[in-house]
Amino acid sequence: MIYRKTIEEIILIKKSAWLASKTLGMLAKEIKPGITTLYLDKMAENFIRDHGGVPAFLGLYDFPYTICASPNDQIVHGFPNDQPLQEGDIVSIDCGVYMNKFYGEHAYTFEVGNVSKEIKSFIECTKKSLYIGISKCISGNHVGDIGYGIESFIKKNGFYIVKDFVGHGIGKKMHENPHIPNFGKKGKGPLLNNGYVLSIEPMVNFGTSEVLYKNNEWNIKTSDGKKSAHYEHNIAIVDGKPCLLSTFRYIYKELNIKSLEEKKYQNKKIII
Repeated sequence: MIYRKTIEEIILIKKSAWLASKTLGMLAKEIKPGITTLYLDKMAENFIRDHGGVPAFLGLYDFPYTICASPNDQIVHGFPNDQPLQEGDIVSIDCGVYMNKFYGEHAYTFEVGNVSKEIKSFIECTKKSLYIGISKCISGNHVGDIGYGIESFIKKNGFYIVKDFVGHGIGKKMHENPHIPNFGKKGKGPLLNNGYVLSIEPMVNFGTSEVLYKNNEWNIKTSDGKKSAHYEHNIAIVDGKPCLLSTFRYIYKELNIKSLEEKKYQNKKIII
C-alpha cells in the first residue's frame, strides 16, 4: 500500500529533510584531505541532536552510525572509519533525520581536494540524472517513467546504473512503498499520485553495474574498483508536480556553487 500524505504531513517531512540538508551543508566545509569519515560522523550526530532531531540511520536495521560514508568504489551504506580521505577522492555522504514523527534523508557526492576532469564529469552526470528522475514525478506518470529517464541519461553518457539498490517512499517509516528503481520502462509500475513522498536516489558506477559484497552486508563496492556516485533528494507530488523537500543550497553555499537547478521544483504551499 502507498500512503498519500497531507500538506501538513509533507511540511513535517520537509522539516526533517531540511535538517538532513543542513547537516550535509555543515559537513561540506569539513571535507578535505586528511579528514576521517568517523570525524564527520560525530559532527553530524551532534549537529542533528543540537537542532532537535534524531539521527535516523543510527540503529536502523542495526546500522551503527549517523551517516553512511562511501568513498570512491564504495557504492552505499559505507561505515565511517578512521582512514583519512585523500586528495582526489570522492565520498558519498547519506544522512537521515527523524523529527516530528517523520523521516527525511539526503545524499551528495563530495570531491576531496582536486578531482580529475573525468571524475568531475562523472559525478555531475549522476547529479543531472537525479533531476531527470525528479522531473518525471508527475501525477499520472508511472514509477517506471522515473527509472527510464534516469537510466537512459546515464547510458547515453557511458556510465552504469546500480540495480541492486533503489529509491523508495518515505514518511513515518524510512522505507515505504513504492520502490523506485533507477531503471525501468515507460508506463510501467505503480501510478504516481498527489501526496506521494519519494526518495529519488540514483546510484551510478563509472565502469560496471556489477557490485561486490565485501566482509559484511553493508560493505558494498564496485566489482572493478572504479568509482561510484550517489545523490538523493526527497520530493512530494503536490498539484500534480514534483516539489523538493530537501535542498543542496547549504552545500552550495559552503562550496561557492551557483545554481538555479532547484528553483522549478518549489511550491508555495510547502513552506517551513
